[in-house]
Amino acid sequence: MIKDLVNNLKISSTLKINEISKDLELKGKKVFKFGFGQSPFQIPEDVIIELKNNAHQNKYLSMQGLEELRNAIAKYSSKKKNYKYNSENILIGPGSKELMFLLHLTFDGDIILPSPSWVSYEPQAILGRNKIHWIETEREKNWFPTAESIEKIIIKNKNKNYLLFLNSPNNPSGQICENLEEIASIVNKYNIIVVSDEIYSELSFSKEYKSISEYCPEKTIISNGLSKWCGAGGWRLGYFVIPNELLKLRDSLKVLASETFSAVSAPIQYAAIAAYKNNHDNYLNISRNILKIVGEFVYQNLKSNKVIINKPQGGFYLMPEFLDKKFSNSEEMCSDLLNRTGVAILPGSDFGFEKNKLIARLSFTDFDGNSFMKNYNIKKNNENLLVKFAPNIIEGTKRLKDWAESS
Repeated sequence: MIKDLVNNLKISSTLKINEISKDLELKGKKVFKFGFGQSPFQIPEDVIIELKNNAHQNKYLSMQGLEELRNAIAKYSSKKKNYKYNSENILIGPGSKELMFLLHLTFDGDIILPSPSWVSYEPQAILGRNKIHWIETEREKNWFPTAESIEKIIIKNKNKNYLLFLNSPNNPSGQICENLEEIASIVNKYNIIVVSDEIYSELSFSKEYKSISEYCPEKTIISNGLSKWCGAGGWRLGYFVIPNELLKLRDSLKVLASETFSAVSAPIQYAAIAAYKNNHDNYLNISRNILKIVGEFVYQNLKSNKVIINKPQGGFYLMPEFLDKKFSNSEEMCSDLLNRTGVAILPGSDFGFEKNKLIARLSFTDFDGNSFMKNYNIKKNNENLLVKFAPNIIEGTKRLKDWAESS
């Protein structure tokens, strides 16, 4: 009755942990939600106002997306990337996740995934019947692949088409790729396609965000959306920026869009224009600064001779590795942690690591982002606001640290 292809898959772990946390709370258990990655901040007020003003919009829009919105995103992307894009290069979808799924369905070739990678890349590739090549990465390289590791895969069969996924700042590691030019040299040499998943790009803690599209724009599909920087995950609006050289691929995606989601919700598309036309620098600066404060607190208080962890560089994730813990796999470890302490994190095996590697993803978003932002002063040291507006972060980190150090 059910195809093996689907029957062998399981519910996305990021969504599953959110449901588990809610069920435990309904049963009266205190849960520290360090598992589900969701922006803690409210959507900017001007964008909300536009949604209210456009609630009456009830017509089907173009399957590629509202022209005015695509123009706004094209101008926004052109300025950010210093590369000329126009509305024809933009494809709007109900979240970038759906667009990635359709890309897997239409792409004829092999998929290259660094380990670790976001939980949905692999299942989507399986559903697209594409062969997957995992690349092991190292902590010292910020958990990103080297050019050599990518080339080793390609030279085994140069006649295949290859699609490389690169996510920086990274989910699950919270790290930024620092060898983009080196990777781009391989992309250009072998004419492979890159999906640059930049959903956390606006939340990079460094002042200058770099995209691999700067080095190979003709071969890079940029994936982005409203969910992370704009606090609008539930609105489900994402987009692809597809260069002119790959417009045949865009046309195939439009065909699939016409047979699946038809068009993204009209009121949300109209509201999103304000997100990309208006200036949100202050909102973004405060968001980044708060996330940096919270992330560095968790990092400084969790790292020890029992926990190896890289300092966060963007987004809202950390990836601790637990030493001296006696578990057969990371899933068992995370289950024990949740049962003993109420702290919910995700096992590294969900992100492409070997099951016996006791590594996990931690999301530091369990705090009142709206109140924190309202009380934040960009000119002052706001670490004391953690106590008032992020008590779950403080207590959850303490419980996690105590658990990690227990025998």
